[in-house]
Amino acid sequence: MRRGSGSGMARWLQVLSPFLLPLFPGALPDQIRYSIPEELAKNSMVGNLAKDLGLGVQDLPTRKLRVSAEKEYFIVNPESGDLLVGDRIDREQVCGKQPLCVLEFDIVAEKPLNIFHVAVILQDINDNAPQFKQSEVDLNIGESTRPGKAFPLDPALDSDAGSNSLQKYYLGDNEYFEVTEKESPDGRKYPELILKRFLDREEHNFHQLVLTAVDGGDPPRSGTAQIRIQVTDVNDNPPLFSQDVYRVTLREDVPPGFSVLQVTATDQDEGINAEITYSFHNVDEQVEHFFNLDKQTGEITTKGRLDFETAKSYSLNVEAKDPGDLASHCSIQVEILDENDCAPEVIVTSVFTPLPEDSPLGTVVALIKTRDKDSGRNGDVYCNVLGNAEFVLKSSSKNYYKLVTDRTLDREEIPEYNVTIIATDRGKPPLSSKIIITLHISDVNDNAPVFHQASYLVHVAENNPPGASIAQVSASDPDLGSNGHISYSIIASDLETRALSSYVSVNQDSGVVFAQRAFDHEQLRSFQLTLQARDQGSPPLSANVSMRVLVDDRNDNAPRVLYPALEPDGSALFDMVPRAAEPGYLVTKVVAVDADSGHNAWLSYHVLQASDPGLFSLGLRTGEVRTARALGERDTARQRLLVAVRDGGQPPLSATATLHLIFADSLQEVLPDLSDDPLPSDSQSELQFYLVAALALISVLFLLAVILAIALRLRHSSSSAAWSCFQPGLSSNPTTGVLPSYGEGTLPYSYNVCIASQSAKTEFNFLNVTPEVAPQDLLCDDTSWMPNTLGDTEVPFVSDSVSKQAPPNTDWRFSQAQRPGTSGSQNGDETGTWPNNQFDTEMLQAMILASASEAADGSSTLGGGAGTMGLSARYGPQFTLQHVPDYRQNVYIPGSNATLTNAAGKRDGKAPAGGNGNKKKSGKKEKK
Repeated sequence: MRRGSGSGMARWLQVLSPFLLPLFPGALPDQIRYSIPEELAKNSMVGNLAKDLGLGVQDLPTRKLRVSAEKEYFIVNPESGDLLVGDRIDREQVCGKQPLCVLEFDIVAEKPLNIFHVAVILQDINDNAPQFKQSEVDLNIGESTRPGKAFPLDPALDSDAGSNSLQKYYLGDNEYFEVTEKESPDGRKYPELILKRFLDREEHNFHQLVLTAVDGGDPPRSGTAQIRIQVTDVNDNPPLFSQDVYRVTLREDVPPGFSVLQVTATDQDEGINAEITYSFHNVDEQVEHFFNLDKQTGEITTKGRLDFETAKSYSLNVEAKDPGDLASHCSIQVEILDENDCAPEVIVTSVFTPLPEDSPLGTVVALIKTRDKDSGRNGDVYCNVLGNAEFVLKSSSKNYYKLVTDRTLDREEIPEYNVTIIATDRGKPPLSSKIIITLHISDVNDNAPVFHQASYLVHVAENNPPGASIAQVSASDPDLGSNGHISYSIIASDLETRALSSYVSVNQDSGVVFAQRAFDHEQLRSFQLTLQARDQGSPPLSANVSMRVLVDDRNDNAPRVLYPALEPDGSALFDMVPRAAEPGYLVTKVVAVDADSGHNAWLSYHVLQASDPGLFSLGLRTGEVRTARALGERDTARQRLLVAVRDGGQPPLSATATLHLIFADSLQEVLPDLSDDPLPSDSQSELQFYLVAALALISVLFLLAVILAIALRLRHSSSSAAWSCFQPGLSSNPTTGVLPSYGEGTLPYSYNVCIASQSAKTEFNFLNVTPEVAPQDLLCDDTSWMPNTLGDTEVPFVSDSVSKQAPPNTDWRFSQAQRPGTSGSQNGDETGTWPNNQFDTEMLQAMILASASEAADGSSTLGGGAGTMGLSARYGPQFTLQHVPDYRQNVYIPGSNATLTNAAGKRDGKAPAGGNGNKKKSGKKEKK
């Protein structure tokens, strides 16, 4: 125990304090105790608290010791851990006249949270001198008063306690009076003036005495009062009270003016000597503050509101005096009953906020202290949390509670809690009070980003501008700050890793996906991306989402005509039609492809011009040219059709193809026709032109111009250059007519078609060809097709196959359900419905493989037989499916007897009467 310094008396009290403490059992619990004198200067040291608590100096910054008390009389030095006086302490103000003055308070330490109880004993010093309430006291004493009569006097007041308080009274030297000390029921000493002998008014009618009060301090202090005694005439009967002691019980909640008691005294004298007045005698100042005494009636009433917490009882001394100054005294003991008039108080000493949302169960959130000024059950307080199931209160020590977490916290669900704590006492009726503690929940990165869609499907039209936005992904993260800041990136793709950055990119902040180049549907139809949303937390969390980008087709490719096509030298093929062909006879087929897809590749065929519009019909979707009626006698043998191929795009794109058709039963019939005039112009078109012109003169001039033009053309066609291809030296060197290689444009594959030249009935070349053509330059590898160069004699063919046309190969036929393309599909020919492209492609591939295989062994009507369009050696048996382009359109091998019909030995249900629609070159005549 640390003892402070002071006067000699204070040191004497410090020596006695260890012996005084056992006299008050239960006053000091198991606490850290210090003893200091009162009135120490500010910042005076009480003791080394850190050392007494077993804490090192290095622990002080972490533990953060602080005082928790209603009034902070003491403070803790945060650096040294010393307990210091916060301000001057007056023991008399703190404890009054209590013999033992103890200041109790709590010391709170953090990390871990601990509470220590400290008691400081305030030792009294002799800083107050005894003082009388009245410096002058007037007494009237009758001369007949008998010696030994006692006259009580008001005591002197001394605020000090113990030995420093009032100890003794002294009276100045005189022969009539002496002073004695009496003790009141409450333990206070008051003086009584004792008459030693009879007074003689005639000798001394007035006496003046000096009364001195001395305390027990070292050095002692004193106070004096003047007593003036007037000797009066005889009044021999003093008033008398009915009882010496009265006992009263009062509730502390009685209102002001409440009647406590009425005392009554009687006097046997008569007249004026029997008139009694009542007054408080030798009472404390608090008595006069709370009680009022009627001087005439003796009724005692309450003057102010009583408070059990201030004083539990009062001692009232009443004096009854007659006019002769004869008096008597009685004592009234008033006991105050406690009522539950004080609500509990809730004091928050520490709050740990903000609180991380991942705090474990049982985390201390706040330290709470309760207090109730009532006593007994009225001061017994219990606390609980109102409404918040996430927090509970746990009792710590004495009247302290810890507010701890009882459930997991989620800032995204509840970012802030207003915890209401209610304290209730056990009085009847109980009183309560509440306090609200606001707790802020701090964020941790416990939520990964979440995309707003499970996956993304994006349509992008081809030919888009580079750098254009094609999509936007969006993810959300309910976390705060960097924990909720999302950045986007592309982490995977089915594109090549090096090429990915040249195709697409993503803005890491907005999630907008940009196209880095213009897409081409014909080269790239779709690709897959995996995008990642990643927050900036520590550690970061992420989520992935897939995005499929579909490149939509635009109508940016016009149809390309595969057949008919011009030779590299500019010559055109012609198709030979038997004269006996019946209506519905399949003459040829216009074959076209479109690199686009969907409706943009849905081709339709239209006749733009025709020599005889009513002679042929054209399939709208198939491109098949059929005879509409039988050939008449007046119909010319040479016909020309201009066919337009349009796709289904908006706007549609188109291409044209010119068909040269010759009605003949054999090639020999064709040769004389080749020497005739060229095909006449379309008379119907001319007639329409004439009707539009509507002027006879212009019509005549136009006819003359036409006649002149025909004459010039006949003159030109009869020249030797027109017949040079039929010279004997050249007629023995027929060459193979080859379609141009279909390898340019946007189509992904090349498509080469070879026209066989083994048979004179099959094909005729009207071009001037030099005899130095090497065999390896031909597309058909069969050497039997080579011309005879031994002499001038015309040997056009060296194979038996030239003597007659090969019959149709019935093995290479398909049923109606097996016919490739729209012409053979289940959807029909002319309905315009969208074909099954995948099925058509597979059938096309199968047809070309089958025809190539048969051409290799000479049994196929495709590529070597009479009346066929020959395929090159490229489509031999070794040809694989990977060389076949997927044009998703109908492919027909023009000139072949192996037409796709339902019958196994007929063409369109009827065999032709000579000839099989052979394809020939037109534009040149052979010299006979």
